Amino acid sequence: MKKIDDYRVISTKKGDKGTSKNYSNEEFSKSDLLFETLGTMDELTSHLGVCYHTGKYKEEIRKIQKNIQDINSLIATSDEKVRMDKLRPITEFDISFLETLEEAILEKCDITPSFVLPGSDTTKEGACFDLARAIARRAERMLIRFKSEHKRDDLSYVSAYVNRLSDLLFIMARSLENN
Repeated sequence: MKKIDDYRVISTKKGDKGTSKNYSNEEFSKSDLLFETLGTMDELTSHLGVCYHTGKYKEEIRKIQKNIQDINSLIATSDEKVRMDKLRPITEFDISFLETLEEAILEKCDITPSFVLPGSDTTKEGACFDLARAIARRAERMLIRFKSEHKRDDLSYVSAYVNRLSDLLFIMARSLENN
């Protein structure tokens, strides 16, 4: 596969007919749930890039973004052999990273588990993490539908990871209000 640097033109025009291919080179309609799921995950990691610039949790956000890149590769690859041999799976260790980080933040902050109206009593940074949390929740819903419709039971740890991530983003948002 060529690197982007090898291309003079990024636009290939191959998707003009409303189809695109997954990493296993299978063609799907661009309206397929595959691309909705990948697009929502991309939106999530893009918004995490905005959260990165709040100055808080930078190292953790970069690790999460890298995991989301791995998740997108897993989602976009229907070939089980390729997934097993060439892609990094999401594991219990990745989920534990999120849970441990959440516990560490909770030890430092007194956070009441209640509904919060984003942007009301929050800081701009907290509101940014709240938006990332909302996107993570949508990504989780898309992922659950994708797993069911495409019969992808191999993504169980992925859906658990995204679920824990949304919890963590809620905690991060609240911790930014307590500073």
